[in-house]
Amino acid sequence: MKKLTKQQKSNLITLAMVVCFYLICEIFMKAGLMSSHLKGLLVPLTYYAIAAVGLNLCVGILGELSLGHAGFMCIGAFSSSIFSVMTRDALPTVPRFILAFIIGVAMTALLGFLIGIPVLRLNGDYLAIVTLAFGEIIKNILNAVYMGVDDNGLHLSLKDAASMGLDASTGKKIINGAMGITGTPSDSNFTIAIIILLVSLIIVQNLVHSRDGRAIMSIRDNRIAAESTGINVTKYKMLAFTISAAIAGAAGVLFSHNISTLTAQGIYFGYNASILLLVYVVLGGIGNIRGSVIAAMILYVLPELLRGMDKYRMLIYSIVLIVMMLFNWSPKAIEFRQNHLSKFSKRFRKEAAR
Repeated sequence: MKKLTKQQKSNLITLAMVVCFYLICEIFMKAGLMSSHLKGLLVPLTYYAIAAVGLNLCVGILGELSLGHAGFMCIGAFSSSIFSVMTRDALPTVPRFILAFIIGVAMTALLGFLIGIPVLRLNGDYLAIVTLAFGEIIKNILNAVYMGVDDNGLHLSLKDAASMGLDASTGKKIINGAMGITGTPSDSNFTIAIIILLVSLIIVQNLVHSRDGRAIMSIRDNRIAAESTGINVTKYKMLAFTISAAIAGAAGVLFSHNISTLTAQGIYFGYNASILLLVYVVLGGIGNIRGSVIAAMILYVLPELLRGMDKYRMLIYSIVLIVMMLFNWSPKAIEFRQNHLSKFSKRFRKEAAR
């Protein structure tokens, strides 16, 4: 451990925390100490943590406010779900899910790259408005699309299912307008979700502390100064934005393969979902990858655990948000944490020296 840098130790601590969380949950489930309701929350809280990590790369590391990451989740969810439904009877479970995951992430990265070309020319509130509009456009288009397949190939319609002209005997509806996609195989589970979360953390942490990551953060701190030193601003902004979108797409793949019916509803992929992800990032600490994971897990589970307190549930949730905001961002709290961390590190070094 002495050969590891301070940042490498911090990264390992983040990964170890996720692994410990997984082992504790597995022990509780094996021992029968976890309710079925709480078991059902494990995969959702993990894919929201993944999406928060991706958004923090864009907001905290790149410094660009994006309100369209729920739209990227939607793209990953629908593209992977379409593939899984079409190949459900043709491929075994494991290779089908791997291919669906690759397709979902690749499609999201491609659209993130294409959207980033015009969008990243904007800054600040303008970028937030355009990405918000993009997320709403994606959701509304998928609510209006009818898609099916038969022996003659794919059929698309924006009117109704009958307008697709599917063969009565061999035709199969895949996307049924606002009713979405039915029959997506439930291939994702808690173990797979944790593995993808760990991979996402490794990718983001390595990027942030690489040469490219330092260039991205220099753009965040002062774009003009970065450009004057020869840094290709467009290239690095596109790199961070595309990777951020791809990670959100990975969360969308887990989402679509965890439910039986996938619909492009606002509660899942609309404006409120994007704001919820932003809340996780802000309360966990902008630029703090570990904080995003912790905040997403706590704040997703908390309202569900408080459902028995109907009258006070949202009041308690709001108080927790305020307390977390004060703890993360107030000057006194930051000073208090820094002082205690320095005292702890000095004591730890003395004990290690003995």
